[in-house]
Amino acid sequence: MSKLRETAALFLGAIPVFLGYETWKGDEKFYSNILMPAIHNCFSPETAHNLAIKLLSLGLVPKGKNEQYDKLSCKVFGQTFSNPLGIAAGFDKHAEAIDGLNKLGFGFVEVGSITPLPQEGNAKPRVFRLPEDKVVINRYGFNSCGHDAAAARLDKLTKECNINRCKTLFNTVSGIGTIVLGVNLGKNKESTDFTKDYTDGVTKLGKYADYIVINVSSPNTPGLRSLQGRQNLQDLCTNVVTVKEGLPNKPSILVKIAPDLTEDDKQDIAYALLQSKVDGLIVSNTTVARPSTLVNSHKSERGGLSGKPLCEIIINSLSFLFPGKLPIIGVGGIWNGKDAYDKIKAGASLIQIYTSLIYEGPPLVGKIKRELNQLLEKDGFTNVAEAVGADH
Repeated sequence: MSKLRETAALFLGAIPVFLGYETWKGDEKFYSNILMPAIHNCFSPETAHNLAIKLLSLGLVPKGKNEQYDKLSCKVFGQTFSNPLGIAAGFDKHAEAIDGLNKLGFGFVEVGSITPLPQEGNAKPRVFRLPEDKVVINRYGFNSCGHDAAAARLDKLTKECNINRCKTLFNTVSGIGTIVLGVNLGKNKESTDFTKDYTDGVTKLGKYADYIVINVSSPNTPGLRSLQGRQNLQDLCTNVVTVKEGLPNKPSILVKIAPDLTEDDKQDIAYALLQSKVDGLIVSNTTVARPSTLVNSHKSERGGLSGKPLCEIIINSLSFLFPGKLPIIGVGGIWNGKDAYDKIKAGASLIQIYTSLIYEGPPLVGKIKRELNQLLEKDGFTNVAEAVGADH
């Protein structure tokens, strides 16, 4: 009996050791099939998110296979990206986990959306997983720490390395390679001067950013999407660009649009962006549409839907907007290297993920880069930039 107890104790003691090792090693199948489902069973979506941010802020990231590929290096917006894969805004809302995300192997990190004043956002629960559909629905409502708190965090990062730009900081701190930082700006829910909300953000946070995103497409802030109208958008972007020109470092200005647009809407947006001389476009934010294929019980929850169903919607939007005069970041429904490759061939110079990371875990970053590199090699491209718009 004592022998049996010893064997059982040894077995039970080995389980956490095994799980800890697999977690640290960053095995793709272990994360997607075991660890992430277990986390989802134990924690609510928002609690799990907060836990991930905390671990990343402490630098606790899996070892993984964080390889760099020469073919994936590219230059966009005048910045050199070690690879075209970034983390979308909404993940690190308060600029707390930038270096941890860098260590996962992203080529760029976009923080926010950040509003001028702190605000709590909508009431909880406000985010829902739909695992059968590979979807997340959220109605966060721009919960934000505000400009001052975000600026303090970014300033602390730069001072720790005695440098002036965050992208150099990451090269110094993590040793992975230069990473580019984007800052996504939103407006306060009760604000009556939306232009000032965005221009103040450029003034306050622009010195830390390689690019600034004007988010006029979240479905969870009343009236925000009306800013995508031709004249509203042109006036807003013109003011933002004017303020940007007064900064010493002059970050690129991008606009993030919704997927729920008519062809006329897209034409109006393209006109407004070209007239106001912004530098790029992010396609796209979450959708308010609900595909008929959804099966999860949360499918009727109010909010923006992200995940796999957006993949084809984004491809179609990219195809409409490309070829154009502005570089595009494609985001939505990217689960593997082929999804990334399809968006690049449709016209995206860069790509971002978020929802797939929730379901697949950190090893997904290395997987997408590896598979994308293999696809580029297979089709004879010497660099990812050559594949941009190849389907046109």
